[in-house]
Amino acid sequence: MAHATGDPDAAGKRDELKRVLGPGLLLFFIVGDILGAGVYAVTGSMIENVGGMAWLPFILAFVVATLTAFSYLELVTKYPQAAGAALYAHKAFGIHIVTFMVAFAVICSGITSASTSSNVVAGNLLAGLHETFSDADGVGWFDIPTGDTAQLVVALLFMSLLAVINLRGVGESVKLNVVLTLIEMTALAVVIVIGLVAVGAGSAEGDIGNLVVFDDPNEKGWFLAVTVATAIAFFAMVGFEDSVNMVEETKQPERIFPKMMLTGLGVTCLIYILVVVAVIAVLPLDYDSGSEGILLHVVRLGAPGLPIDEIFPYLTVFAVANTALINMLMASRLIYGLAKQQVLPGVLGSVLPGRRSPWAAIVFTTSMTLALIVVVNQMSGNSVVGALSGTTGLLLLCVFAVVNIACLVLKRRADKTFFRAPVWVPVVAAVLCLFLAGPWARTQEQMIQYRIAGVMLAVGIVLWAITFVINKRSGLDTKFSDIDHLAADEGA
Repeated sequence: MAHATGDPDAAGKRDELKRVLGPGLLLFFIVGDILGAGVYAVTGSMIENVGGMAWLPFILAFVVATLTAFSYLELVTKYPQAAGAALYAHKAFGIHIVTFMVAFAVICSGITSASTSSNVVAGNLLAGLHETFSDADGVGWFDIPTGDTAQLVVALLFMSLLAVINLRGVGESVKLNVVLTLIEMTALAVVIVIGLVAVGAGSAEGDIGNLVVFDDPNEKGWFLAVTVATAIAFFAMVGFEDSVNMVEETKQPERIFPKMMLTGLGVTCLIYILVVVAVIAVLPLDYDSGSEGILLHVVRLGAPGLPIDEIFPYLTVFAVANTALINMLMASRLIYGLAKQQVLPGVLGSVLPGRRSPWAAIVFTTSMTLALIVVVNQMSGNSVVGALSGTTGLLLLCVFAVVNIACLVLKRRADKTFFRAPVWVPVVAAVLCLFLAGPWARTQEQMIQYRIAGVMLAVGIVLWAITFVINKRSGLDTKFSDIDHLAADEGA
């Protein structure tokens, strides 16, 4: 994510960002960024892989994320700039192509995450509109198509709308984030309460006893089955790393950052576990929710006498759309930053004269997202949401492994730090991240994640090579000149 670092009209001037985030706002930011689309996208897939014990992969993903968060906390208090993983990799290794690949992997993860969100939004929005307006369930004005083609069209239109918003130069507002986080938490609270009430009333079709039932439809054995489910669940735990981009706007970050990041991770993990309990209590293990998402069906079947199911899809749209906008803002601003660092073609650093938004970077990232949505939707036999969310998790697991190794390397330096992770933490975290990134943590169907990630990273390498040739002809070096301000938003 990117945040304005000064007056765009004052060339070369970098004013300090205003420190407006106290513990409460920072906690809301972290929780809101983690919640997002994750729980809507992966809960059904986890149940398909391990049955009623879907709560276990959430806990394991929480452990891996928390260990990595310790590394982030040491690094962000040691180097309090908003460039994140790329900055830490550069400080540790000083290899420009490695720094670039880490930065571009983060960009790709934002694009795949936003693509996931667009499909979740499309499925739930169409379901909500169908409930509201169709002849069968709504006011009878007109029928709303809910098939794959309609979902693809809505997903593309949604991403186009985000591009327009991005072009207008809408930066991130922490107060708006609080509102959207409350909407996210309200939607999940509805699911949790319905699940608990359904259990108490005995009206559920599921069975709370299924929480200890392990099901292995892929015949991988319990260890690999849980590993696959944990890799899926990891998508729901990411987002905490984005908070390092708020360090320059946080009051006394060295004091409150560690507490709020770890508290945020704990709060979201607890919410996820309660959501799984609600799903297992309301729905049978073999329930097929189709493209709409399993949480919507919990609301429909758990509270048949209440009109909550007509409102719930719109709540999820707001919650998931917030995540998608943040992802696209981050991706476009990082592309802009890479172009200004002269490691990507300079044209990608172009900004609109009036609004100062990085239009070329926005067009580039949006084009990649639209192409990704179309291509993955056309690949029959694959779950679109599963493929995209899994690719996001894969990319970030690799980035987190690099961050953990960087933390270990940088421990040998005498740089001042306010938080120190035990030496064993980044070691174990790096090993776990690499383990979850391996092919053993994926089914045959999920191997598409490697192809998606590989093609996207190849685009970055090609652009780097083009820039290298252009720079060489101009007598310039293709390297980072100001890595501390890579994520700085000069334009919008």
